[in-house]
Parts: sequence; C-alpha cells; structure tokens
Amino acid sequence: MSTAPVRVRFAPSPTGMFHVGGARSALYNWAVARQRGGKFVLRIEDTDQARNKPEWIDGIISALASIGISEADPAFEGPFFQSQNADRHREAGLQLYAQGKAYYCDCAREQVQERTGSQQLGYDGFCRDRGLEYVEGRALRFRTPDEGQTVVVDMVRGEPAFPNSAIEDFVIARGDGSPVFLIANVVDDLDEGITEVIRGEEHLSNTPKQQLLWEALGATPPVWAHLPVIVNEKRQKLSKRRDKVALEDYLAEGYLPEAMVNYLMLLGWGPGDDVEIRPYAELEQLFRIEDVNTSSAFFDVKKLSAFNGEYLRALPVEKFAEACQPWLREPYATWRPEAYDGEIFAKLAVLAQTRLTVLSEITKYVDWMFLDEAPEDEASWAKAMKPGAEEILKGARERYATAAWDTDTLKATLEEIAAANGLKLGKAQAPVRVAVTGRTVGLPLFESMELLGRERTLARLDAALTKLVG
Repeated sequence: MSTAPVRVRFAPSPTGMFHVGGARSALYNWAVARQRGGKFVLRIEDTDQARNKPEWIDGIISALASIGISEADPAFEGPFFQSQNADRHREAGLQLYAQGKAYYCDCAREQVQERTGSQQLGYDGFCRDRGLEYVEGRALRFRTPDEGQTVVVDMVRGEPAFPNSAIEDFVIARGDGSPVFLIANVVDDLDEGITEVIRGEEHLSNTPKQQLLWEALGATPPVWAHLPVIVNEKRQKLSKRRDKVALEDYLAEGYLPEAMVNYLMLLGWGPGDDVEIRPYAELEQLFRIEDVNTSSAFFDVKKLSAFNGEYLRALPVEKFAEACQPWLREPYATWRPEAYDGEIFAKLAVLAQTRLTVLSEITKYVDWMFLDEAPEDEASWAKAMKPGAEEILKGARERYATAAWDTDTLKATLEEIAAANGLKLGKAQAPVRVAVTGRTVGLPLFESMELLGRERTLARLDAALTKLVG
C-alpha cells in the first residue's frame, strides 16, 4: 500500500443517534489518515430532507469529538454537506448522458416485471437504444458494460470480481431529475479528492457500480476497504430497532470514551498480541487496515463493560470521583440534595472504584449513605433475613452501642457475634449489611459503617429489627 498522504472520508446521514458501527468506521478512517499524514473528511449526507434534523448534525460532530476525532485537529477537514453539491451531481449525470454512457428510460417497474417474468431479475435494458430525451418522469440510467468484469481492489477483502453482465443498467437520476445516492456519493468523493474509501460491508454490493461511475467520469477509482458487519449475541446485524446501538446511550450510561474507543478499535481488528487494554495513541500506530477481519464482529456488551471497568480502576481516585458526579444529582440521585456530602463521597469513592463497571452504578453503591433510611430492596431482604438473622441483629445492636467505632473493631465485634451463633463472618454479615445499606451487595461493610456513624447505624439496626419481628 502506498505511503503517500491519503484522503479518507466519513459520510454519515443526520437521521438519528450516532451508531457504534459508524463510530468504529470513523475511528478506522481517523487512524489511517493520522498514520499517513493525510486528511479525514467529514461529509454529512443530508439529502433526505424528510428525515434530516439539525440536532442530528450537531450530534454527529459532538459524538466524533467524544471519541477523539476533533475539528481542531489538523487531520480533520469539513464538515461538507452533500446537499450543497446537488448541482455537481446533476452535471455529472448530464455529462454521462451527453457522452452516451447513460440514457433516459420511461419503463415502469410493472412493465419490466411483465417482460422478464420475475420480480428478482433486474432491468432488462429495454430503453438502451430508444434515444429518449428527458421529460418529466423519465429516469436516467447508467449504461453498464455488457462484457468483462469489474474488479474491486479491497484492502480487507482482496480483489473481488463482479461480472458486468450481472450488473443492471442502474438509475443515476430519478424521474424528477434528482440524482440518486450512487452518483452523488461518487461525485462528492471525486470533488473531495478521496483516495481510500473505508466503510461498512453493507456497501460492498454498490461498489462495482460506483467504480464504473468513477471510470466513466474519467477518474481513477479509490482503493476500497469494507469492514465486517457488527452483530449481537444472536449473530444478527446490530439494529437500532432491536439493540442498543447509539454511542450517546453508552456514554450516558457511564462508559468512558477512552474505553469505548479501545473496544471499538478491536471490533474486527487486533494488533496480533494478547494485549487488549491500550490507549488510542498506541492503537493508532499499530492499526493496519489490511489486517481487519472479514468475518462478522460480535458487539459483546459484557466485554465492553470489562474494558470500562479496567479504565475506571486506572483513573486517579480524584478523577474517578469527578467522573461520578453526574450520577450523584437529579434525576439519578434519590436523596435530598442537601443530604449529599462531598467529603464523605470522596471516601466512598475509594471503596467504590474497584467495583464499578459503568459510572451509572455509583448511585446504588452510595445512596444508603445520603438517604434518611436504608433503601428498600425486597429481594435482598428475603435473602438475608432468614432464621437466625434476628439473633445477629440483636447482638450487633447491643455490642455496637458501646464498641469503638473503627473498621477493625466493627469487624472483630461481628466476628465474635457470628462465632457465638455458630456462623462464619460471611453469613453474619448478610443481615447487618441489608439492615444498614439495604442490599446484599455493596461496598465493604465495616468501612461503610464507620463512615455512616454509630447513631445512624444503630437506628437502621433498630428499624430492621422492628420490621423483622414487629
């Protein structure tokens, strides 16, 4: 592959949230551009006026920025808007018509089906030599070569060949004269000097048609790279109607952008060693588009969460505490705003950091501290408050009333209570934990109790006993 500067492009449509598959494509394009001193061109394909919304355009730009693809970087160019190049799209179609490489067609779909006897067969070329001129309602079709084949040079898939005889004379302008996606895409790439097109596998079937258009317009086609489709756990292509696919949703849930980038870069490609957790700068240098797999890539949310957990644990605790802040306020926080104590949370953050996989989990790990009473979780209560729980709670209530209030003493005291009842510490902890924090799973119990304080801890033990025995 040439080492000359490249111009790649990312060309999303502003019709919805930013798909994680699009984020993966953008990152691969970004890596190629920056590796080789080239340009990453952002083109907004905004010709679908019925579905486009300005907020989606802003969302694309902000989503790209969140994963490190910034307008401020010298490698970034754009955004360009496809709608602003509509005149050039029309001119290209008329040029092909004037050169005899395209012709007008007035065939209705039903007429084609009647002639071919099939809904599956493509257009039969009926209007090729009728010499029709444009009038309203006549589509402009590209005249596909009858013989030979179109070979696509693909950095991921080798050199797939498509027999020209199997490619129908496809439409490049509708009956109202408006250009279709195929020619608009080619003209934009031509005008923007795109040298390599890196995009999803779903576009591979369009590629021989687009390559024929490049050649018909007198230009050398780009080198292509079609990335593997991303699938869910059932090996179905990720769908926004069925799966969580929006990058914004993952970030809003508390996945760190750095973890998302790391995971997405490895979704279909790997550097060839066993190291998975790497900063983007390192991944960028290691990335080779030729090494991308052709098989589908499984979007494993559990693995993504594991990546995120690694990144959370690597943060300085002050940064971790800062990152948690959005989930310590409304609408996530269930406590009174004035009950929140930043100094106490800083101490809880040290305990929580090793346990979280996503930042949004922090709320349930600390709510017991800032609520007036322990949160209610009936499943936890039923699991912990079994026969023998009353004796443990009564013993804890009695001994903790006078025990020294520090982590080691609190633990040693409960160990003694457990032994007196023929239990190991783990079993004795369960009813105390649920009484104090409301749940069977949480932060280290004795450190939590020390921070909660004697008075509030005893009050919660009393409340639990009242609920348990009436």
